[in-house]
Amino acid sequence: MKEIREIIITGNDLSLEEIVDVARKGCKISLSEDTIKSVLESRKIIDDIVENEKVVYGVTTGFGEFCNVSISKEDCNTLQENLIRSHACGYGPAFSADIVRTIMLTRANALAKGYSGIKLETLNTLIEMLNKGVHPVIPEKGSLGASGDLAPLAHMVLPMLGLGEAEYQGEVMSGKEAMEKAGIPTIVLDAKEGLALINGTQVLTSTGALAVYDAIELLKVSDIAAALTIEALRGITDAFDERIHVIRAHAGQLATARNLLKLVEGSTYVTRQGELRVQDAYSLRCVPQIHGASKDSINYVKSKVEIEINSVTDNPIITREGDVISGGNFHGEPMAQPFDFLGIGAAEIANVSERRLERLINPQLNDLPAFLAKHGGLNSGFMITQYAAAALVSENKVLAHPASVDSIPSSANQEDLVSMGTIAARKARDIIQNATRVVATELMAACQAIDFRAGKGFKLGKGTAEAYRVVREAISFMEYDTDIEMYKELDKVTELITNGRILKEVEKVVELEN
Repeated sequence: MKEIREIIITGNDLSLEEIVDVARKGCKISLSEDTIKSVLESRKIIDDIVENEKVVYGVTTGFGEFCNVSISKEDCNTLQENLIRSHACGYGPAFSADIVRTIMLTRANALAKGYSGIKLETLNTLIEMLNKGVHPVIPEKGSLGASGDLAPLAHMVLPMLGLGEAEYQGEVMSGKEAMEKAGIPTIVLDAKEGLALINGTQVLTSTGALAVYDAIELLKVSDIAAALTIEALRGITDAFDERIHVIRAHAGQLATARNLLKLVEGSTYVTRQGELRVQDAYSLRCVPQIHGASKDSINYVKSKVEIEINSVTDNPIITREGDVISGGNFHGEPMAQPFDFLGIGAAEIANVSERRLERLINPQLNDLPAFLAKHGGLNSGFMITQYAAAALVSENKVLAHPASVDSIPSSANQEDLVSMGTIAARKARDIIQNATRVVATELMAACQAIDFRAGKGFKLGKGTAEAYRVVREAISFMEYDTDIEMYKELDKVTELITNGRILKEVEKVVELEN
């Protein structure tokens, strides 16, 4: 049996790749020795505040507009549990298990930095839940992305108290039952702990972090799909000559041009300027500029994610000098705007992919059978795949409207401008999922188009040949008198993208750039 590796978290150096390892591959986590020391020292400061009944927001006062209400030493524990119960008011479908695991991981990583005053035992409970696969049921909707992701993070905490619901070993049950089955004792929150657990940006950041990872992978697959389409339409490779791109010098543009030439290396499908036509339509000729712009956008968002997953985002902050400072690190604006940007970048990939799909199936734009149907008229072929892709692209245009420009004041206007960053992250995730299906449709259509040129002595490129092979191992050329149930074939190609197989196989022979 393969041993699952363990990642030591310090609060300072968690990477996007490690997040994916924990969220989707089941890697376990533990605390470093230095981290344990920092957590213990931070907690001592909170204990001193409570013992001496000092006035500190969220420790010996109420929350939000109730910040001027003093809480006695005897009521500090009750205050924290009340916080969790009252704030757990999310709505809608639950986040997927990989997002929940990322939320738990990133919250543990933030608490591990030792600026939040959490008890070590409480932090270890959260880590043990993650390692044993107790996944709180967290509704997607209900966060303003300021004052942290209060509502969804409260749902994360409920099972720690024996409340709420959790998924364990594939079954949803009460939080109490899940903790008992996993052999994890429930806890009683002490002063500041409820606030420390829920006052942060981990829900929006986690949702967006996984979306960024998926977008980076999708951009590479989009280059593969574009290369196959260029071959199927006997596109012109002069437009990818590096001499064009170095004089504009955007990193994503250069990377995409290089990727395309690597993918079609050795291809006899592609042509040179003037052989068949002078230049191609924008959706072929401008792939480096279009894909490259999205690459640059997504790489920018990735840089912001890498900062945020190693940041302290709660309030108040316990400094190393023993001061307790009320600030605004919980505010999601630094991530809300990048996640809106992420959605826009991904939406453009779907836009251009759908346009290439149209060029593959429209007989007015190519020399291939109409809608790539061998028996057109009797069969509809790929006609309605373009309809479905167009619907997804149109939906993406609605979703790409920025969430971060909106705000509704909350807590009696104490919290008078909020980020809506969690909505931005969720929208970006949905756009990427839609874009994945559009790119899968293009891949499938490009392979069908290539097969119509079979027997004419053509040869695919070094990278595209591998992509074609992987697609054809999953689905066959469509040559039947009776049309097939198209969605089943599309599902198979979509899975080749989401499970990473097509990219993995292509990258065995061609190294693609982000």
